[in-house]
Amino acid sequence: MTRITIAIDGFAGCGKSTTAKQAAEILGYTYIDSGAMYRAVTLYFLRHKVPFEVENIELQESLNHIHLEFVPSLLGKPEIHLSGENVEDEIRKPAVSNAVSPASVHRSVRAAMVRQQQAMGRLGGMVMDGRDIGTVVFPHAQLKVFLTADMGVRALRRQAELREKGTDVPLEEILTNLQERDRIDSTRAESPLRRAEDAIEVDTSHCTIEEQVAQVVALAKERILAANAIMAP
Repeated sequence: MTRITIAIDGFAGCGKSTTAKQAAEILGYTYIDSGAMYRAVTLYFLRHKVPFEVENIELQESLNHIHLEFVPSLLGKPEIHLSGENVEDEIRKPAVSNAVSPASVHRSVRAAMVRQQQAMGRLGGMVMDGRDIGTVVFPHAQLKVFLTADMGVRALRRQAELREKGTDVPLEEILTNLQERDRIDSTRAESPLRRAEDAIEVDTSHCTIEEQVAQVVALAKERILAANAIMAP
């Protein structure tokens, strides 16, 4: 059976990662969280005091020392490791959330991550979520989905997510962070956040995670059937 590539893009707080993760599990596909990769790079910059306000030689050279991989946890969940260290929880903290967009706008950062992402997904049978997956990383993906949601809903979701991890952040601070991230992500020169022309838009404002996962899985099965029909003799 043909194993397709599924690209899920959209704004922060729309449920991209959870949807992609669960859809991959149902389909028996590999899940790759591209956002975690950019967060891990940002964490490296912060830890090593690498300036990232503008592109610079120190930033470019530091990328040669950043080694990322996804390692299954004891429960089988893929978690990101930075140079051998599990940083899955560390990259979700507010300090990284506030810095990830400005740290990710630079051409050298995005080029380095895109190379790694394309290498991870070269065999298909993969679900990847992010902000430029369907437009830059896998422009020929057989299924592209673009998730949107109301800003207030997104903020509440992010707050609940942080509380589950033991971090309590005021809603107003989260709203400000999301608005600024949207602005930076949508206006950056390199790989701006935008919906691919052939992406299917899904508004998740009033959907449960189960409902939006079901939508993506149904779309994937349609594309898998279509790909198999093409391959059939």
